[in-house]
Amino acid sequence: MPEPVLPTTARLLLARTARAQREGRAPSLVAGVVRDGGLAWSAGRGDLPEPHTDVQYRLGSISKTVTAVVVMRLRDQGRLGLDDPLEQHLPGTPFGDRTIGQLLSHLAGASAESPGGWWERTPGGSLDELGLGADDVVLGAARRFHYSNLGFGLLGELVARMRRTSWEDAVTTEVLAPLGMARTTPRPVAPAAEGTAVHPWADVVLPEPEHHAGVMAAAGQLWATLADLARFAAFLLGDTGDVLDPATLEEMTVPAGVDSSAPGWSAYGLGVQVLRVDGRTLVGHGGSMPGFLAGVFVDREEQVGAVSLANTTSGLDNVIPGLLTDLRAAEPRIVEPWVPAPSPVALDLLGVWFWGPSPILLRAVGGGMLHLGPLPGRTGRASRFTARDDGTWVGLDGYYAGETLRIADDHLDLGTFVFTRTPYDPEAPVPGGVDERGWGPAVGG
Repeated sequence: MPEPVLPTTARLLLARTARAQREGRAPSLVAGVVRDGGLAWSAGRGDLPEPHTDVQYRLGSISKTVTAVVVMRLRDQGRLGLDDPLEQHLPGTPFGDRTIGQLLSHLAGASAESPGGWWERTPGGSLDELGLGADDVVLGAARRFHYSNLGFGLLGELVARMRRTSWEDAVTTEVLAPLGMARTTPRPVAPAAEGTAVHPWADVVLPEPEHHAGVMAAAGQLWATLADLARFAAFLLGDTGDVLDPATLEEMTVPAGVDSSAPGWSAYGLGVQVLRVDGRTLVGHGGSMPGFLAGVFVDREEQVGAVSLANTTSGLDNVIPGLLTDLRAAEPRIVEPWVPAPSPVALDLLGVWFWGPSPILLRAVGGGMLHLGPLPGRTGRASRFTARDDGTWVGLDGYYAGETLRIADDHLDLGTFVFTRTPYDPEAPVPGGVDERGWGPAVGG
């Protein structure tokens, strides 16, 4: 069980939540912070039954992340590849040449919404009934980030066909049940909040419709309680159980498409949003459906997260970043102590190398990895590397992500670049060779 927050912290969090509910005029709002695998604090405001942690709200697009987890499970099981064209697994759509990875990261150029009536407010049908055509392809593949509910409807159909079951049964069996999210369901199960719209100029509300979205369910169908959403936050923080390999979850959080329309730094990985807020990177997803707003975001470095659910169509500011800021300020994380660890390579291979005339530092870092980057106080390319079984190293992030590093006694070989112990060492295999005149006060004349 997580340690509860301090009473003074609880008051700060409650004050922020209460202000958000009142100023956003949400009929009800429940929110919580997550650490150590569960809710460390939660509160409910407005008209809702108790316990507030067991009232269902609609998750909206958080359903996309659950769908993406099943797709990544299929990938890990060798059933599909992220570079596979959709036609290979789901034939007969106008997106046949777009890849699974492009659909997951909203880079497939699919239209934002499905054709026909507004899918969030009208009952849905089958994929065939959508009648997709050329007009539903609005951008070229991998040209730019374009958020697409339709794209995740297609991924939901892909999951259903490859698992030979419904999308609902697939996500329940493979994600929700193993995580203990028994109160997360495709349709509301009491106690559940009623979706409402709040009039912009008066304090009156209007009930919003609720239905099954058919093939579009994978884009926004799920309902969940605050307790269940907190469990999903713990999943995003790394408590994946037998549902997903932690390395696969890490892969999902790497930004693929950048949302250039966002006011801040905002990107999308494989089924998850990646936001940069106040110098922190948050991973998770927001959700909205007529009558509901939801959010789950975690700070994986700080190992904390926050969740929120409300039954209003619009007007409520996102309370999650503020909750995380309050928690970080009031109860800063006490990091694990530094302890000595063996170097993954010989010590004489570490230290300063040169890319041409530029000094670069190779050092050992935690987890048996290497880091290649600029000297302290300088800027430049930087990447971490992890060892392969064949003695080479592969880049994990930054400029050299996916690139192979080979270490020799007198040079480093990385993506055709050769790093030497002295600037342009004539004894090392520098591409193009080193001028025999060597270093001097002038060249030419």
